[in-house]
Amino acid sequence: MPRPLRVIAATFALLLVTACNSASSGGTAPSSVRGVTADSIRVGGIVSMTTASGYSKKDTDLGARARYDRANAEGGINGRRIEYLGAEDDGQDPARNLAAARRLVQQDKVFAVSPMSSVTFAGAGFLDAQKVPTVGWGTLPSFCGPAHLYGFNGCLVPTPGGTLNQTWPEGLAAVLGGARGKSVALIAGDNDAGKFGIRTFTQGFKAAGFRVAYAKAAVPATSMPSDWSAYTKEILRSGPGGRAPDAVVSVMQTPYNIGLFTALKRSGYKGVISDPTDYDPGLLAKDATKQALDGVYVLLQFQPFESDSPAMRQFKADIRKAAGGKDVPLNMHMMTGYMSADLFLSIAAKAGKDLTVESFQKAAAGYSDTGTLVGDRAEPKGQKESFGCGALVRLKNGRYEVAVPFRCYPPIPFG
Repeated sequence: MPRPLRVIAATFALLLVTACNSASSGGTAPSSVRGVTADSIRVGGIVSMTTASGYSKKDTDLGARARYDRANAEGGINGRRIEYLGAEDDGQDPARNLAAARRLVQQDKVFAVSPMSSVTFAGAGFLDAQKVPTVGWGTLPSFCGPAHLYGFNGCLVPTPGGTLNQTWPEGLAAVLGGARGKSVALIAGDNDAGKFGIRTFTQGFKAAGFRVAYAKAAVPATSMPSDWSAYTKEILRSGPGGRAPDAVVSVMQTPYNIGLFTALKRSGYKGVISDPTDYDPGLLAKDATKQALDGVYVLLQFQPFESDSPAMRQFKADIRKAAGGKDVPLNMHMMTGYMSADLFLSIAAKAGKDLTVESFQKAAAGYSDTGTLVGDRAEPKGQKESFGCGALVRLKNGRYEVAVPFRCYPPIPFG
């Protein structure tokens, strides 16, 4: 055979072998699947790492990285490693949130966005339209309904026909020795989220047996008050007979809570104070902050770090390894990132070797598991309601302690 023909024949044989090898790999995702190759799955995140108030969720990124690192150390997901690009900082700005979503999909070509943790989610519509599986903290309505968006502990914003999570009312009822004859004041920021929070928690506390003495989304959402007296005076006179209520519940985040709680204590308030965000040892570095939060009951929707379950021991080990072998103070943002990644990984594993958006969605549609750090999980239930589990911790003498153990409560209809 003349040399040119031998070269052509050899080349053809090589191409044939390559094609056969590709075909025999079985289940390798087609190149048209964005962010998925034969050996990797590309994932990014969106997190409010910097904000005008100084509040940061940056450790959400560390939590996610810790979970992805362990998945890779265990061989990946059906043979594919997770290529985690880290989290984009949206600065708690809607425009930056949407820009981050566009960049991750259009430039970085991610298969999924997990975690997504911010008080704004302007990129939700874009991600859902682009069929990007997205997992994050379901504190926003965007996580409740869209086909491709999932809350790591379910939808925390009830929708018509959905249910209300009763962890907070039932937990505080346990603290107070029962809700019968007890009054509660609810306060939130003057924005859509605050108004909706007041509406839902008013219903939840009433259902638990409390008298709701005060319920207002009255605090300016864009500028923290320098003088809280107008709010505290009204709250402290709202109980039966013009007395102080038995509990004051803030549906806000720090630094707002620091100002409010400091003012309440200076006014002589001796009742129960509670909020949903201040489970963070990093907040205790400043003496004024530590004093403001001392005695405050914080709502958690995951197992407290003080628990000693196998899942919690694994979480702590993973965080320590991701932090370079250092013991770092744990906070709820780490858990947010970790469990967002965990839910994504669990569904992706169930989707099998042939990972596509369609196979991921099919796996999610029938997904359930038990005994996780957020309780029992199930989809698509989690796109309509929360998983209904939680605990209360209390800051006492500079340390958090479990006040009401982690458990799951029956939800109530939202209406």
